[in-house]
Amino acid sequence: MPPNVPIDLHTGTVEYRCDDGVFEAYIAHDQHVVTPRPTVLVCHDWSGLNAGIRTVTERIARLGYIGFALDNYGKGVRGDETGDNTHLLGPMLADRALLRRRLLAGFDAARRHPAGDARRIAAIGYCFGGLCVLDLARTGADVRGVVSFHGIFGPPNLGPQAPITSKVLLLHGWDDPLAPPPDVLSIAAELTAAGTDWQLHAYGSTLHAFTFPGANSPERGIGYNADADRRSWAAMRGFLEEVLA
Repeated sequence: MPPNVPIDLHTGTVEYRCDDGVFEAYIAHDQHVVTPRPTVLVCHDWSGLNAGIRTVTERIARLGYIGFALDNYGKGVRGDETGDNTHLLGPMLADRALLRRRLLAGFDAARRHPAGDARRIAAIGYCFGGLCVLDLARTGADVRGVVSFHGIFGPPNLGPQAPITSKVLLLHGWDDPLAPPPDVLSIAAELTAAGTDWQLHAYGSTLHAFTFPGANSPERGIGYNADADRRSWAAMRGFLEEVLA
């Protein structure tokens, strides 16, 4: 979409079910556009589908896509955007098969949205959400591309990995203690073995959560970086334009 073109932004929620409960996605799109358009799934960080992720979803809609934020915790289940959300994240990391089912349920809900082009779907995710988009790609779902912002890279260990057809963009702070250099080498080897078209943008002197302006805990390896934030968003925009053309 050309810059400075006004849009009629519509936001709302969509309920969907997985085998263990009810989930509620947050959607945003331009009501002026009547033809089907690509959908960009947005996967939340460890705090859940809170204000920060809703804002990202609206920014995606302003780029001309349908922003569809998945809910991987359950309807009404939210953590603290600046607090400790281990109690929410822990069960997801402990049961990656459960996480996979929830991701696929959200993906199917997005494909059914009447304003979307079900053939053109991509996904972006932040922190825990970065792990989620990689796990979605690992399922073999028909996702054209995934973007991980300061994500976690560990594989799900759910059996042999089939080829990954999604293109992958990793946007990574080199000093992120949650994904140290050995983990970066491991994900590179995994994606290469899966035959993926992948790329890595690593930002020097950059910590975890570098896109979140409120992140300011350098003693824990967490900190906002305005340059990395700007550069990573630009990289994402170019990637989405490529894979969703």
